[in-house]
Amino acid sequence: MSERARAPAGTMRAMVLDAGGRRLRSMRVPVPQPGPDEVLIRVRACGVCRTDLHIVDGELTNPKLPLIPGHEIVGTVAGFGARAGGFSEGDRVGVPWLGFSCGSCRYCVAGQENLCEHAEFTGYTRDGGYAEYTVADRRYCFRVTGYPSDEEAAPLLCAGLIGYRAYRMTGEGAESLGIYGFGAAAHIIAQVARHQGKRIFAFTSPGDAEAQQFARRLGAVWAGDSTQLPPEELDAAIIFAPVGSLLPAALKATRRGGSVVCGGIHMSDIPTFPYSLLWGERVVRSVANLTRRDGEELLAIAPAVPVRTKVQVFALEEANEALGRLRSGRIQGAAVLVNRSETGRAGKTHETSG
Repeated sequence: MSERARAPAGTMRAMVLDAGGRRLRSMRVPVPQPGPDEVLIRVRACGVCRTDLHIVDGELTNPKLPLIPGHEIVGTVAGFGARAGGFSEGDRVGVPWLGFSCGSCRYCVAGQENLCEHAEFTGYTRDGGYAEYTVADRRYCFRVTGYPSDEEAAPLLCAGLIGYRAYRMTGEGAESLGIYGFGAAAHIIAQVARHQGKRIFAFTSPGDAEAQQFARRLGAVWAGDSTQLPPEELDAAIIFAPVGSLLPAALKATRRGGSVVCGGIHMSDIPTFPYSLLWGERVVRSVANLTRRDGEELLAIAPAVPVRTKVQVFALEEANEALGRLRSGRIQGAAVLVNRSETGRAGKTHETSG
């Protein structure tokens, strides 16, 4: 390893989770040192994902503890291990939720690395991006191009990638697409779907006129409460909100032979519903994690659309505030933490055209 590629010594700022259900602690911890197949990344921005909220609130069990959350990371390479080829110091990279797969289990061999029996996850079983530095397996780092600012690219690394995988699962023939829960993932995928000629029907929490207006601005042909039926049958629907009762609602709105895709890693219990809602060869499926193919495809498509991400920026030390706003539904688009000295930008909302 060259002199320039060595990881900096000393400590760094990080937001640390000690146990589920507790606030993150702002503290100084040692700068991580990359292993042979890892790169060290100077974190410039890290999106605040609903999965982070599920981890912090204790709804996703058995995280690594203590844990630095965060898996929508954009930064620059600051060092690398002896076998971590393919990158140079200063390269701009993104790190997603899936942080490692074994390559040898039955799922990996079958091309389903997202279901790997020995998978590791950034910001859950591996330390993530709510810090000044992080390390990542070089195989799970994507080059990030086409976006002028780091904070505007960060939501693509999970909200975008998981959303894109869910969108692909609806099938090419789905022309009328329902989206339940119009948050970070929905506002990205709605733009991709519109670019590809789909008609978007947006479903929000009852009475959330602001979110419905946001959906219309992004090209939705209809926006209404999740308790309502759309003006026409849907070919497919994606559920991003972690609310189990939306599944029978989405089935009711979907035509025979249509699909309902559950795009979250966590959802409240699904209530019983009559078989007639499923009958007619309707399909219900979940989406688990992502593959590197998903990442490569979306990061090529997004600048071409171009996808405009709406982000609300917070300083790293304001992670608890960002999580609190996400928890209470007060984030439109996506929240992003930044590592910058000019923390006066915190709370600012803006968009990019890619």
